Amino acid sequence: MTNPFEIELEISLDATPEQVWEAIATGPGIDSWFMGRNEVQAHEGGIAAMDTGGRREEATITAYEPGKRFATRTDADADGRFMAFEYLIEGRAGGSTVLRVVHSGMLGDDWQDEYDALRRGWPFHLHTLSEYLTHFRGRTGTPVFAVANGSSGQQVQAALAEALALPTPPAPGTPVHARPTGLPPLDGEIVWADDERFEIRTGDGLFSFHHAPTGLTVMFHHLFDTAGDDAENAWQRWLTATVA
Repeated sequence: MTNPFEIELEISLDATPEQVWEAIATGPGIDSWFMGRNEVQAHEGGIAAMDTGGRREEATITAYEPGKRFATRTDADADGRFMAFEYLIEGRAGGSTVLRVVHSGMLGDDWQDEYDALRRGWPFHLHTLSEYLTHFRGRTGTPVFAVANGSSGQQVQAALAEALALPTPPAPGTPVHARPTGLPPLDGEIVWADDERFEIRTGDGLFSFHHAPTGLTVMFHHLFDTAGDDAENAWQRWLTATVA
């Protein structure tokens, strides 16, 4: 049985509509703040694709109005489930922009848990978009993805905090001077923290760590100064060793 859902959010961004468009409607732009490696065919009816850890998902572009509106929709699966995304851009005085995001579709039998996870995740993603446009505008990020399993969410959180020399729990505004084994130093600050994730901004990237109660741990980093494959392999080794 499927269940309809809709999540709507709005954020003010210190960027022009054209800059916001580049971030939400091009492959390199999406790579710089969202998830996975992305491809966007620049026309209505084209394909928007995301590859996360070797899993490719495709959607059809249902609206393509540069600087104004971008929307996509996945095909419905055998159970009728699908996802639709709409981004509405509105320029404001002084070169700022209001972005409205509508995420809708159909979810399956466990729709309440799925809906709650999506609802909790979107504020974080939009915060990351704001961080990107504020601190890395005009630069293209290389996405880094890694995943590992620990025994529990509490154990994973403690292990990450110890390995990165962070307080437990992490708190926004906390300076970071981490020396992860086998990786470049992380010198910056925590810019987001909640019960499921935290994010560190340095001069070279945005580093996010997501830990579920089950112990599943996922990293979505955006690096602005290094090659992706080598960094991804190194971060995967570090994460596996840290939370095992």
